[in-house]
Amino acid sequence: MKLLNRINTVAVTAFLSAGLISTASGSTSYYEADVIQSTAVYRTVETQTPRQECWLEEVVRESRPQYRSTTPNILGAVIGGAIGNAVGHNKSNQRVGAVVGAVLGASVARDITHTNRSRDVYYETIERCETVYDTYLEERLVGYDVLYSYNNQEYSVRTQRDPGATIRVRVNVEPVL
Repeated sequence: MKLLNRINTVAVTAFLSAGLISTASGSTSYYEADVIQSTAVYRTVETQTPRQECWLEEVVRESRPQYRSTTPNILGAVIGGAIGNAVGHNKSNQRVGAVVGAVLGASVARDITHTNRSRDVYYETIERCETVYDTYLEERLVGYDVLYSYNNQEYSVRTQRDPGATIRVRVNVEPVL
């Protein structure tokens, strides 16, 4: 079997050399082409970096009394009722006057309580923060535009690295049938 394969290989090689059989297969070779020019290509890129920015701020605070007594309102109603009762001439007028006096007395007591109540106002320093973004523009290398010459023709390509004085090219040779 090995002898038969060897005879076939020799016969095919002989026919190919003589041009009697053609194949559609090609051959690939690698060569060094001369670089004419290599230009670095940059792209401007915008980057943003977040950072925390804080400051101190004074705010006004007002303390509210914890306990609100109803004693002034009750006392005002009693005094107003007594005055209203004393002003009336007959029993019916005394009752109406007592009710009106009680309502007015409670209202006066409430107003006096509100004006006399002191509220403590104080200042508090608090820290406020927010995120701000610093924007930077930077140039990043994209690659190299390379102009090279092979077989007296000029070609161009973009590469990742600067190729130097020569660039390796692949040449495929295929017959046209």
